[in-house]
Amino acid sequence: MQKLISKSEKFFIAGSTGMAGKAIVKALKSAGYGDPKYGGILLTPSRKELNLINLNDVENWFRTNRPSVVILAAAKVGGIFANKTQPADFILENLKIQNNIIEMAYKYEAKRFLFLGSSCIYPKFADQPISESSLLTGSLEPTNQCYAIAKIAGLKLCESLREQYNFDSITLMPTNLYGPGDNYHPENSHVMASLISKFVNAEIDSKPFVECWGSGEPFREFLHVDDLGDAVVFCLENWQPNSENSPKDLSGNALNHLNVGTGKDISIKQLAYKISELCEYKGNIIWDKTKPDGTPKKQLDISKIVKLGWFPKISLDEGIRETVEIYKNKISK
Repeated sequence: MQKLISKSEKFFIAGSTGMAGKAIVKALKSAGYGDPKYGGILLTPSRKELNLINLNDVENWFRTNRPSVVILAAAKVGGIFANKTQPADFILENLKIQNNIIEMAYKYEAKRFLFLGSSCIYPKFADQPISESSLLTGSLEPTNQCYAIAKIAGLKLCESLREQYNFDSITLMPTNLYGPGDNYHPENSHVMASLISKFVNAEIDSKPFVECWGSGEPFREFLHVDDLGDAVVFCLENWQPNSENSPKDLSGNALNHLNVGTGKDISIKQLAYKISELCEYKGNIIWDKTKPDGTPKKQLDISKIVKLGWFPKISLDEGIRETVEIYKNKISK
């Protein structure tokens, strides 16, 4: 089957310095994109080079560069603590970034557009595993609803531009990501990075115990960021929502967003013990139940993207082991 993008494309990867963005750039290069001998270009401006929150800057950049394929991986992200304490920042910054890039990509006639959403767009008590049709069927998890609302707005903007103006935009909803390039900030990191940093540091410092947030009872799904990069390239090459064989919703209408994950989840408590074992930490684990748990279970139904031909390749043990080594190397420098 002929691919929907070619080696001569001019790609713009917004957020190319972040964890997801770096993995996407890596996957594109691995697949042969951005190679000058085919006329390919990968545009990866830094924050200093392009302020995504400033509409004039974004429009001037698009007017000058005119990318043919745009991937929006830029976002303000963080864990429960950051989302709970900075709700206005999360909704405002993400709406500005999304609106600016999506509108300019449409205005300057990008031929394909891919938006990265998040699994937190789904209702807190959605049926498990969560299908794409669960969107907007219930209330959101309060601790990150501002971030989720921004992501839903981005998804709906992409969907509306396709419906009204035939703009070729697609959206992927990745589950919790981890791996190279993750953020290990003590307050703003996601659960995987937070646990890895806690247990590695505790093992190095011979601490008698590690304190983890919440009860440990919630279940979460984790996807290695390199698998996400692979999924982005696969969908840009192969997924056209308007085609006859593309995934449909419960009413038989074309879906404009697809879940990306492993389809497998693990309790936070099991994850903590797994990480402690891989870090060779011998102390105790204490759970601070005064801290919020968030959504009780969040496992994605990935059957639709799997049916298209994509599937994850990196196991959780393999991915954690690699990420632990990356973090150890990071703090030893």
